[in-house]
Order: sequence, then C-alpha cells, then structure tokens
Amino acid sequence: MNDLKDVLNEIRRYRKFLVTTHQNPDADAVSSALAAAFFLKSSGKTVQVLNEDGCPPWLEFLPGMSLFKRADEIKRVDYEAAIVLDCGDLNRVGSVRKFIHEGRPLINIDHHVTNDAFGSVNVVKPGASSTCEIIFDLLQRAGHPLDKKLAILLYAGIMTDTGSFRYENTSAHSHAVAAKLVGFNFSPAELYDRLFAGIPAADIKRFTDVVHGARLLDHNRIYCVSLPKKTVDGFSKSFDLKEKIFSFLRSMVGVEVVVILTEINPREIRVNLRSGPRFDVAALAQKFEGGGHKRAAGCKIHGSLAGAEKTMCRAISQRLKGQSP
Repeated sequence: MNDLKDVLNEIRRYRKFLVTTHQNPDADAVSSALAAAFFLKSSGKTVQVLNEDGCPPWLEFLPGMSLFKRADEIKRVDYEAAIVLDCGDLNRVGSVRKFIHEGRPLINIDHHVTNDAFGSVNVVKPGASSTCEIIFDLLQRAGHPLDKKLAILLYAGIMTDTGSFRYENTSAHSHAVAAKLVGFNFSPAELYDRLFAGIPAADIKRFTDVVHGARLLDHNRIYCVSLPKKTVDGFSKSFDLKEKIFSFLRSMVGVEVVVILTEINPREIRVNLRSGPRFDVAALAQKFEGGGHKRAAGCKIHGSLAGAEKTMCRAISQRLKGQSP
C-alpha cells in the first residue's frame, strides 16, 4: 500500500488527468471527485471528470458541477494518468472503464474495506470516514490552501458518509477536519438542509406506499424493500429515495439489516444494504461481486426483481443463523 506522498509524486509527474468515481455516485463520490479536480486545476493540470451516471439532481447545487460529465457525452479522453475515487474495485466505474488504458498510471484513493488495490498507486484507508476526509489529508500534505468551494465539498462528503457524524466511522479526526472546514464562511445547517432535505409534498403518498409495502422477514430482523423501475421513476428527480428509506427503516428496534432492491432494467437489479453492529454487509456484498463498508454496502444481481429479492434475503437469513432472534 502507498501513502499520500506517492500520490503527490504521481500528480507532479503528469499534466493531464482523468478523474472518476463509482456508478450511481453519492455525495462523497461526487464531492471527492470535484475537490480532486479543483486541486489539480489549481496546480496547472488539465482535468476531465467523468461518471457513468452523471451527478444525481439532489447534488447539482455543489460547487464545480459543470466539471462533472456523463461518460456517454464523451467520445475520447486525452489523459496521462487516471485517479479513481471512492471505488472498491475498478469495475464499479462502469462505462468509464473503456477510457482507462492499461499501462497508464492509475491512482486509487478510497476508504472501503473491500478495496482490492487495483491501482498502480493505492491509498486505501478503511479507518477514514470518507474519501473526502482522505482528500482533505492529501491537500494538507501538499500544503494546498483551502477555500470555500473546497470546504463545502469536503464537508458534504464527510457529513453524508458519517450520517451527520452519527455512524461508527466518525472519528476524532473526522471532527477535527470538520472543525477546520466550517471556518470557511458557509453554513453547515444550510448545507445539511440541502443534502438531507425533507420529502417533497408530491412524493409523500408515494413514499408512504413504498414504506407500507416493505417486508419484515426472519423474526423482524430483515427489512426488505423492492423498487420496480416504474415506482422509482414516479418520484421527483431531486428526491434521494433510497437514503430516505434507509433513514426511516434502520431506526426500527430489532432490525439488523435493511435491503433495498432497485430495478435498473428487467434483468439487472441494484442492491443497497445497511446494517446494525452485528452484521457485516460488506462481506455479504462481496459474495455478489460488490463491496463497501461493514455497515453500508452494495452490489448488483442479474435477474428479475422477484428473483433478486429471494436470492438476497435468503443469503442474509443464512448469515443470521446462529444469532438469537
């Protein structure tokens, strides 16, 4: 494993960079990519930021969003080195992988415990709260000055990945970094409201229908939500449905695993998992070629929504065996 000095040495060697992150990006992925891009551009580098899915609408207010491009909008990328952020394995960049050429430098910066060190330079810190926390450390190591744009991006990534500093990945260092960032004349309360906005009035009934349709399984230890594509498409584009479901359901007493299965198409299902302290969802996701953290992970299953639900819930139940209900 490498350290931040090795990353900076690679950055000094090259002028043109491709920056990317995982499919279906969250706030930590988007923010770390944009913060890295700002750092590179201020260092005189040329940067292209690509993602398979582009930026979710609910994050479009973040600084630098004009840099964040969908891969299908680009035909060719002229770069000398690539930086992949917040990805447990290279396949998670999806269609961006076609632009990543073998033999060129590949810098892998991540905090997922399941990361397989796919880069030529690898900085993987499972103890970090977020990839944004690692980018903060990189900027400090480089002696690069912070500004309001960087502070907002880094704070957004840290705040969301720590569940507003409530999850067990929140460390003393996370709080120390946050304390430095809030000195840059932005309102953490306003940023929280933008990132964790409530449910739009138009979506209230749809959301209550989804929650009502969720199933409790295995002595009420598994909460399972299946989302057909037409259901997801019915919600406002700015509404982060999965995060609202997780926030609502994971607080229920006795539930150890919450699983959301989202239909991408009739033969491909995205699976998102959250758990309590006794269940390692990262280990489970790895069995399905996914990954993540012990308490938050994901994968994809090829097949129907009903089939994926049966497969995943059976796998969770098997791992729960031996634990007292």
